[in-house]
Amino acid sequence: MSEKNKNKNFIPKTPQKPNFQLWLIITAVIVLIGITWFNQRSTVIDVTLKRFEDMYLANDVAKVVVIYNQNLVEVSLRPESLQNTKYKEELEANSPFFTPAGPHYQVRIASVDKFIEDFQNLESAKPDDQRIGYTAKTQESWTNWFGSFGFLILLFLLFWIMMRRMAGPSGPGGQIFNVGKSRAQLFDAENKVKITFDNVAGLDEAKEEIQEIVEFLKNPSKFTKLGGKIPKGALLVGPPGTGKTLLAKAVAGEAGVPFYTLSGSDFVEMFVGVGAARVRDLFKQAKEKAPCIIFIDEIDAIGRSRGKGQMPGSNDERENTLNSLLVEMDGFGTDSGVIVLAATNRPDVLDTALLRPGRFDRQISIDKPDIIGREAIFKVHLKPIKISDDVDAKKIAAQTPGFAGAEIANVCNEAALIAARRNKSAVDMQDFQDAIDRVIGGLEKKNKIISPEEKKIVAYHEAGHAVAGWFLEHADPLVKVSIVPRGVAALGYAQYLPKEQFLYQTEQLIDEMCMTLGGRAAEEIIFGKISTGALSDLERVTKMAYSMVSVYGMNDKIGNVSFYDSKSNEYKMTKPYSETTAETIDEEVRKLIASAYERTKKLLNEKKAELEILSKELLEKEILFQTDLEKLIGKRPFAKETTYEAFTKKVDAKEKEEKLKSENKPKINDEGSDEKQPQKIEEDKS
Repeated sequence: MSEKNKNKNFIPKTPQKPNFQLWLIITAVIVLIGITWFNQRSTVIDVTLKRFEDMYLANDVAKVVVIYNQNLVEVSLRPESLQNTKYKEELEANSPFFTPAGPHYQVRIASVDKFIEDFQNLESAKPDDQRIGYTAKTQESWTNWFGSFGFLILLFLLFWIMMRRMAGPSGPGGQIFNVGKSRAQLFDAENKVKITFDNVAGLDEAKEEIQEIVEFLKNPSKFTKLGGKIPKGALLVGPPGTGKTLLAKAVAGEAGVPFYTLSGSDFVEMFVGVGAARVRDLFKQAKEKAPCIIFIDEIDAIGRSRGKGQMPGSNDERENTLNSLLVEMDGFGTDSGVIVLAATNRPDVLDTALLRPGRFDRQISIDKPDIIGREAIFKVHLKPIKISDDVDAKKIAAQTPGFAGAEIANVCNEAALIAARRNKSAVDMQDFQDAIDRVIGGLEKKNKIISPEEKKIVAYHEAGHAVAGWFLEHADPLVKVSIVPRGVAALGYAQYLPKEQFLYQTEQLIDEMCMTLGGRAAEEIIFGKISTGALSDLERVTKMAYSMVSVYGMNDKIGNVSFYDSKSNEYKMTKPYSETTAETIDEEVRKLIASAYERTKKLLNEKKAELEILSKELLEKEILFQTDLEKLIGKRPFAKETTYEAFTKKVDAKEKEEKLKSENKPKINDEGSDEKQPQKIEEDKS
């Protein structure tokens, strides 16, 4: 046995089942080729008419057969003539499969009538007892039949294979005549999904909405006795990676009713009318198993608004599919008992008829989790990982603001891989820190060669970000600053810990812009020149400035006007303002960025000593943390607790309150009465 098989962790792959149809086609082709070859490679030897006459006159011929439709004469020899060395060696050399019955030779003739006339003249010269006569017949050979019909058979076979390829994989919807069948995958009691609501964390509100639908299917009388009706559909809306599909899997595991799942792209096909046919077939199957649930992932593939991006007079197959879906969900002959769940991250492009109550009664928003939700998600993903005692889910959750569930799962997996790469027995906090850096900044480029001049520019650039953020009141607190190259083009980065908030004031946004411009300002102050390293900073600042001026109404000259249209579509080509207003917006954006840049330069000139200290330390250590900055340039003048600190205080206070309640709770004796009660009775007596 090989070393690979000796390893206990080695799991052999399940052998794939052979494709029966493919092997059947290959076998048929081999048989056809074999029959054709064997027909050509026979025991019959072609001879000339002169040699036939010589064999006949020598009394070696036993039988003559004339085949009319092929202009062919078959000749069989006498048994005693086959023992003749001349014939025996010739026939055995041609093929070892010849038989004494014949035919052994054949003569190809130009005219059957002419041959018969010559043969009769040849026989008349022989005695009557030596005449053998001839037999005439008509014979269809395999080669003639295959030449007539074989091409049509091969053409039909190639057409069938091509249609199978275009129709997709084999299965109910993969055959050429089943192209209109639904491709939905059914989960029922036999193949039940093992994921439950316990595997879904950080989505408490969405779980509550979905659990109500599942509870309705399990116990409908609880709601119907009060006059309630079961919702016909629920739309899960949220950014990518927030757990929409995972929540649907949990519904499949908890529902206890048949669950059909498929993607919106499964309805789309190159054939006209196939999408609508698949929708009808899906709901037909679902109604037969009602009550049941249908889950359509990425419904925007077929649910886009009708009439947008379509050529005039064209027939859009996607619109036909959507029309069929609208009718099935809430049409004239709709039956109850089928609940439709759908998921999308682009609700703005969906058709309004699809979103109305009666089709999708509920739109469940699944946003990126807050710090409490991230902690719960981390706890779920940390269960299968062997972690050390210093790993704190609260602290990791605080250091990953804006992370969705998929990104959190990626961080946990990367941390486990990093720990395994370092031959550790458990995953510790440092591995999670490196995994967060890996996900945010990209892979560390250890072998990337950077010149000393470039490294110095990067050090001052990142130090400018750090110093500007350190001495700005509304800037996010710094976590780490590094000049280690990461990702595709990042030569350094500064990581901050943003506050969990939804509203931003003007002062906060301006401080954020100044902190972002700190790198460019530091380069100009120290070197008197600027580099291309501020590309991402300038891009971020420009977007922020345009949002302040034209979206949030934070400019005195433009006023309280917002040119943002939340319901605009992607095909909109016109601006909702005049050219004069556009020039004013551009001018105000430049003024805003220029004033923020001058403010940043003024701040860094005042803190030039701190900038020098920080950049030199960065060149030496390459990575600095918040504690290092406190030692080098002092504590931050704006004492604000971070989200993690506020969250930890809140949790600690709650735990302390629960502990005090449990300590002050009166104890119960064995008889179920209060232990302090006898004392009270004695006091009353006294």
